[in-house]
Amino acid sequence: MASRAQASQLPPFTLLDEPLLSFSPSDTQQRHVHPLRGLAKFGPYSKGSFSGYTSEVRIATVGPESAFRRRGELMASLRNLHRPIDRTEYVPDYPGFEPLFGVRLASAPAAQHIKWPDAVSQLPGSGDLQSRLVQAMESALRQLDAARHGFDVALVHFPDSWAQATRTKTFDAHDVLKALGAKYNIPTQVLNDRAFTFPYKAQLAWRLGIALYVKAAGTPWKLVPLEGVPKDTAYIGLAYALRGDQRDAHFVTCCSQVFDMDGGGMQFVAFEARDPVVDLAEARRNPFLSRDDMRAVIARSLGLYQGRNGGQLPKRLVIHKTTAFKEQEIDGAFDALAGVPEIECIEVGAASCWRGVWLIESGQRNAPTKPSGYPVPRGTMVIRSGNSALVWVAGNAPQASPKGDYYQGGKSIPKPLQLIRHAGSGSLELIAHEALALTKMDWNNDALYDPVPVSIRYSQRLARTIANVPELPGNVYPYRLFM
Repeated sequence: MASRAQASQLPPFTLLDEPLLSFSPSDTQQRHVHPLRGLAKFGPYSKGSFSGYTSEVRIATVGPESAFRRRGELMASLRNLHRPIDRTEYVPDYPGFEPLFGVRLASAPAAQHIKWPDAVSQLPGSGDLQSRLVQAMESALRQLDAARHGFDVALVHFPDSWAQATRTKTFDAHDVLKALGAKYNIPTQVLNDRAFTFPYKAQLAWRLGIALYVKAAGTPWKLVPLEGVPKDTAYIGLAYALRGDQRDAHFVTCCSQVFDMDGGGMQFVAFEARDPVVDLAEARRNPFLSRDDMRAVIARSLGLYQGRNGGQLPKRLVIHKTTAFKEQEIDGAFDALAGVPEIECIEVGAASCWRGVWLIESGQRNAPTKPSGYPVPRGTMVIRSGNSALVWVAGNAPQASPKGDYYQGGKSIPKPLQLIRHAGSGSLELIAHEALALTKMDWNNDALYDPVPVSIRYSQRLARTIANVPELPGNVYPYRLFM
């Protein structure tokens, strides 16, 4: 009989390989583990196609008149070389926008630079400060829309002195701007005063440069296919938010587009559930959809995949969300996916209580091991049961630094993601490796990875925006409009 200590031991862990990124649709040698070093070495994934239809990314600006020159100087600085002075073990030299992306960064014509008064109280219109700010944003985007051929991305500056108007308990100017941008099909880049004073110019240039390129419809990188992932696999990310009168609350679910195996796919479905919430307390604890609503949103999402793949269905579909799948949700998903041979419903939990310490040889006979100065390696996986596993997407990633060990952020003991399979029968190692890979597909930052897969991050971000802006129609939108 096994002792109590033996019975409580966890199974052996697995170390998953760090996923690689691709920087060319045709040259398989143009791949790298590091997003920034890969960009600097090979250029962006869409370099061949992007430069074929435009030679520049043109920036329009909106903001207080007194900061007009500072906004122009900031954009001009992105054309220059910047050497990092912080996080040098990770951040490489920023070579300048054109050497990096193969197209020029240009200022839009004068008519596409809209100047607001310096004080938010001086904005024209009627109502409170928030109402006048919304009117100013809509007026600016309407004016830009009339000259849409003259720019690619609109830079919108909210100064710190406007904080009383830009964010309150019931209002977020960022979310309203993104919703208005979706209405006019104008990608926007929000700017605050910190961008003018941020001391680490290389980091700032990388972040802004990538964001502007993506919002202008560029693709910086995709995933190299993972070994063992069946061909024609796709991924969906779901997130829910309550909106409206809580006495008659409805769910809004944001579904990221069905991501392809390479992480591509930058559209999403905005869907308002038809069935009202019956138990609000339960809904706040564990949001879920009815069978009919789940069938409807998955069917619309699947239609996006088919539209991009000549009407073909995926052979395998993985659905991610952060809460447990209810039985009616699983039934609704299977109703919509009757033609898909393999379906996985995966709960991706980020609030795990588990922690891990990486032990190394101590060189001492009486204490053979000691804690490492770095956390467990990124990609460490522990199977907990036949349907659940822990995977550390945050951790030591020595492949990302020429100096060896590298822990993003450098603080605290990282928590693993907890993956729970509610439907499906595939390999847990494969499911964990897919989640690990999708943490590298958030194009809205310069980090090696995000704390959660992009399927979760995008859908959460979009659910919040749509919940805060109830007038946004439940349509299909390019994600770049909400970055």
